[in-house]
Amino acid sequence: MTIDTFGESLLWFIGWFVFIYMIGIILFYGTLLIIALLQLRRTYQLDDYEPYEELLTLDQTKPVSILVPAYNESVGIMATVRSLLSIEYPQYEIIVINDGSSDDTLTKLIQTFQLVELSSVFRQQLDTKPIIGVYRSKVYSNLLVVDKENGGKADALNAGINLSSYPYFCSIDGDSVLERTAFLKVMKPIIESDGDVIASGGSIRIANGCEIDRGQIIKVGLSSVPLVVMQVVEYLRAFLMGRIGLSRHNLLLIISGAFGVFSKRWVIEAGGYKHTVGEDMELVVRLHRLIKEKKEKKKIVYVPDPVSWTEAPESLKYLRRQRKRWHRGLFESIWMHKKLLFNPKYGSIGMISMPYYLFIEFLGPVVELSGYIYMILSIWLGGIYLEFAIILFMLSILYGSILSMAAVLLEEWSIRKFPKTMDIVRLFFFSLTENLWYRPLTVLWRVEGIIEVFLRKRDWGEMKRKGVSN
Repeated sequence: MTIDTFGESLLWFIGWFVFIYMIGIILFYGTLLIIALLQLRRTYQLDDYEPYEELLTLDQTKPVSILVPAYNESVGIMATVRSLLSIEYPQYEIIVINDGSSDDTLTKLIQTFQLVELSSVFRQQLDTKPIIGVYRSKVYSNLLVVDKENGGKADALNAGINLSSYPYFCSIDGDSVLERTAFLKVMKPIIESDGDVIASGGSIRIANGCEIDRGQIIKVGLSSVPLVVMQVVEYLRAFLMGRIGLSRHNLLLIISGAFGVFSKRWVIEAGGYKHTVGEDMELVVRLHRLIKEKKEKKKIVYVPDPVSWTEAPESLKYLRRQRKRWHRGLFESIWMHKKLLFNPKYGSIGMISMPYYLFIEFLGPVVELSGYIYMILSIWLGGIYLEFAIILFMLSILYGSILSMAAVLLEEWSIRKFPKTMDIVRLFFFSLTENLWYRPLTVLWRVEGIIEVFLRKRDWGEMKRKGVSN
């Protein structure tokens, strides 16, 4: 076989492999879309205020400890705490964990909420870095602030768990703003399941472009920055399609660290948060593993309507940094629990969820990048290569843009967070352009994340924030 013949054979193999892979992906996500459509239809127009109002007075409503890890969150932490103080829920406490911030996060908290230091004694069920001080607000008795040595987000959350008083806790990012009824909605499946649901996650939406005042969403809007608009589309597809479909059959391995509620007993038994890049996913995988090993019939669910609004990167530099970190975190979770892969002992988690996250979510960018390279080479080779490349391109449009457009339609049909018709039109238009510029960028960044895995890079990477609220 000559070099030219070998090259042609390799090119054809890559082309056909990408083709078959993309067909499989489209069928998989098409199935998730149908499941999401049916699930949203089943709950259509049931997520207004009335079904949740009774939870404010029910005796079985579970009290919740809200944990807010904060490291240099001076810009957004005030809005987050204010939004939490105004949520509608019968009984809760807020614990802000200042994880050794080098800015004025702690000073702002002390001054704004009139904090006084306590001589607290607490049970240390999880190991953490030393606690420097514990403060309580003189104005809001349910607001506590913990000052500790820097140990990372996982360590901060474990410190918050140690100090928490209630059987369920919620992790919230320091730059998040919650809707007033978000907790009633995210806690509903836990309350109704009588303990069978041990973790529940809500949706994360992008706050850039929204009007927010003193921790409250005044008006939902869409950013004028194209990069942010594409992230809105991406989030809609990930949450409204992916997580609804996986959650429906208890296959969900990710509850966003920006908004998730957990049973404290189960998390402590699992060993708390581990110091990984993707500590939120790793904990959920470990909980699934514990459930299977104890032969319990517990569930981890996703609820589409309760929403936490968070700030998205507006520059390529910080978005690239975020996506590389997410991809490294994904690998860490898979690698730490590789024992589950194709292991029938762990049921559908081992046979479906873990292979999905490995072969589609983690390795998928490598296949997609191969497809892009094939398309570029076909321009010079011409002939049948170019014809096949056009087919691959049309499949990529179907896989990316069409599914994103479907997610936008699901948003408008069910949740309807965007009041302006023009915002939906803009989201729809940007969905059409996804495969022309945005998706190739994210594919390249995720491949960089894979390279960093082999280089054993573990740093978090600075994320610059400008704040989304006054």
